[in-house]
Amino acid sequence: MTVGTSMVALLGWVVLILTSVAYRQYYVVLTIGIFATLFDITWFFNGIEEFKLTVIRNTFFRVLGIICLFVFIKDSDDLLLYIFITAATALLSSLSLWPYMKRYLVRVNPREFRFKKHLRETLIYFVPTIAISIYTVLDRTLIGLITRDMYENGYYQQAEKIINIAKSFVFASLNAVMGVRVSYLYAEKKFEEIHRRIENSMNYIFFMGFGVCFGIMGIAKTFVPLFFGPGYDRVVPLLYIFSPIVVIIGISNCLGSQYYTPCGKRAESAKYIIAGAITNLCLNLVLIPLFSAIGAAIASIIAEITVTVLYVRHSEDYARAVMLVKSGFKKLIAGIIMFTAIYPVNLLPIGSFLRVFLQIVVGIGIYVGCLLLMSDSWTKEYSIRFVNKAKSIISRGN
Repeated sequence: MTVGTSMVALLGWVVLILTSVAYRQYYVVLTIGIFATLFDITWFFNGIEEFKLTVIRNTFFRVLGIICLFVFIKDSDDLLLYIFITAATALLSSLSLWPYMKRYLVRVNPREFRFKKHLRETLIYFVPTIAISIYTVLDRTLIGLITRDMYENGYYQQAEKIINIAKSFVFASLNAVMGVRVSYLYAEKKFEEIHRRIENSMNYIFFMGFGVCFGIMGIAKTFVPLFFGPGYDRVVPLLYIFSPIVVIIGISNCLGSQYYTPCGKRAESAKYIIAGAITNLCLNLVLIPLFSAIGAAIASIIAEITVTVLYVRHSEDYARAVMLVKSGFKKLIAGIIMFTAIYPVNLLPIGSFLRVFLQIVVGIGIYVGCLLLMSDSWTKEYSIRFVNKAKSIISRGN
C-alpha cells in the first residue's frame, strides 16, 4: 500500500516538475523526500515497541544533517545544497532501519492481502493528515499570494521550524510511545490505567510545554540573530506569538494519540481537525492582508485552540477541564516567573552565545525551583526519581 500510494504521489510530483520552470531544480531534489517516505518503516518498529532503535537512528541522522548544514551551507547560493542535505538525511534515516527487518521477515501468501479493506480503513487516518498538511502549508502559500513578499514567507517559515523542533522535543516521542501502549490497554479494557496515563502525560506536556514556551520567548531576542544571522529580526515577534502553540497542540496531540485513535474515534477527531483547517483558512484571508506573517501566526494559534477545545470537550472524562487546570496551573506560573527572570539577560553586554547559555541554565533552575517551592506533586515525584536514579548510577560506578 505504501509503494502504491507513493507511486501515485510521485506521478503527481513529476507533473508538477514538468509544469514548473522557476523552481524545477529544487523540486527535482525534493523528490528524495518522497522516497524517504516510501522506505520509512518506523511505524513497524513503533508497533512492536522498539522505540530505542528508531529514536537512536533518527536522532543520529538529524544531528548529522545539522552538522552538514553548518559545515557546507555558507550563503544564499547554497540553497540547492541545503535542500539536498535535508532530504538526503531523511532518506538515509529511513533506509538505516531496513537491515534490522531481517529477523522479523516471514513468508506470506499475496492472495491473502486485502488491499481494498485496509485502504478504506486507512482513509480515516488520511483525511485528518491531509487537513493538517493543507492548513500548515496553506499559511505559507497565502502569505506568498497575498503579500507578494518572499521575505515575509521566509520569516514565517524559520519561526515555524523552531516551533516544530520544540513540538518534537515536548510531545512527539511521548505520544509515539504512549499511543502504542494505550492501544493495548484499550484492548484489555483497563480504563482506569488509561486515565492515569493520560493525566500523567498531560503533566509531562505542561511541564515541558510551558518551560519550552516561555523559554523560547525569553531567549528569542538573542537567539534569533545568533542562529539565523542579521536580517531576521522579524522572526522574534513571530516566535513570541507562536510559542504557546507548543502547549496547545501538545494537549490535542496527546488526546489524539492516547484517546481518539486507540478507542477508534479517529473519524470523529478528523471532523475537529477539518474545523480547525476551515478556521485557519478564514482567519488567514482576513489577517494576512492586515498583518502579513504575524497575521498567519495569529490565525494558526486560534485554529489550534479551536481544535484543542473540541478535542477536550468531546473526550468524555479523559481530559476534564479541572484535571487540565490542576496539572497546568502551577507550571504556567513557574513559566511566567522564569520568563520575567531571563528576559532582562538579553540586555547584558556579553557575547550572544554566553547570553543564551546563561538564559537556558538559569531558566531551567528557576523553573524547576519554582515548581518545587510551589509543591507541584508531579515535579516533586519525578525529581525524587531522578535523584534516586542518579545515586544508583553513581553507586554502581564506584
